[in-house]
Amino acid sequence: MMSSTRTAFTELPVIDVSGLYSDQSTDRRAVAEALGRAAREVGFFYVTGHKVEMDLRKDLLEQTKRFFEQPVERKMDVYIGKSINHRGYVPEGEEVMVGGKHDRKEALDIGLELASNDPLVTAGTPMVGPNQWPDLPGFRTDVTAYYEAVFDLGRRLLHGFALALGKDETFFDDFVTKPPSQLRLLHYPYDADAEDAQGIGAHTDYECFTLLLPTAPGLQVMNGDGEWIDVPLLADAYVVNIGDMMEIWTNGAFIATSHRVRKVKEERYSFPLFFACDYHTTVAPIPDLIGDGQTANYDPVRAGDHLFSQTVQSFAYLRDRLARGEVTLPEDAKALSSFGQYARHLEAQDE
Repeated sequence: MMSSTRTAFTELPVIDVSGLYSDQSTDRRAVAEALGRAAREVGFFYVTGHKVEMDLRKDLLEQTKRFFEQPVERKMDVYIGKSINHRGYVPEGEEVMVGGKHDRKEALDIGLELASNDPLVTAGTPMVGPNQWPDLPGFRTDVTAYYEAVFDLGRRLLHGFALALGKDETFFDDFVTKPPSQLRLLHYPYDADAEDAQGIGAHTDYECFTLLLPTAPGLQVMNGDGEWIDVPLLADAYVVNIGDMMEIWTNGAFIATSHRVRKVKEERYSFPLFFACDYHTTVAPIPDLIGDGQTANYDPVRAGDHLFSQTVQSFAYLRDRLARGEVTLPEDAKALSSFGQYARHLEAQDE
């Protein structure tokens, strides 16, 4: 059984993942060992040595700026509330995390493009299907190219996590075929009235893990002592954090670390890819990660149901649909922020 140590870290580890691209298994295993240590002790880390080209990242940023520079009326042409599968423009105030305050964040949410006649789409599976693309030259091509590149990095990290757990590196592959892995193009406009205060509230991410490309500071993570630690920018690096599904799969050995975003005056952009498993995947603790004579720390969860229920509770247009009876929450839906250090810290205060 692997256990988590949940350290009182003061900075994030930096992991060079270039070895994951190597043909030599010893190189891949060396990176996997570092990934496993960071996932158990911190749950957040920087990734360098990746192969997401700088030109792809520059094109993504340029296209994102073009989209958000448009008038609100144009952006609302692809409003997320027009979508049946949660894709599109998220205006200010649409999304509020637990304990979060209103901030001037806006977003464009896209995911794996599935045709309208794909079996998952025709079956009415939430969170999958076609994207709403803005009418901007080259936008779809550039954003799709970036999505594919960062998703490839995510799959290599998934292989590394499998090795870190003592599994074959393709252990998780059958669970990641048409996942609702969402890429968010986030924009925080310049706000002269912003005060140094909490913006997006403390939360964990609902999927397996997240790969974040930020352009400015503002992110904070909670360490094992319940203290908030700033995450400064690191050149040419992604910030990676463990999500709820990986915490369940590892029976708590890997930590879904709570994090939040601070309000700052400067304009900034942020690009998280939420690396998910397939909607209908039942995620439960891997049996050989449960100690002899012990029971699992988590009940099985259908990955898509967890993602959908958390999303419904976070977005105004979905809460309205819930109130009208147009959507329903799964019977075992968990409240927001049910995983991670923040939830454990609150539990400890209540004891």
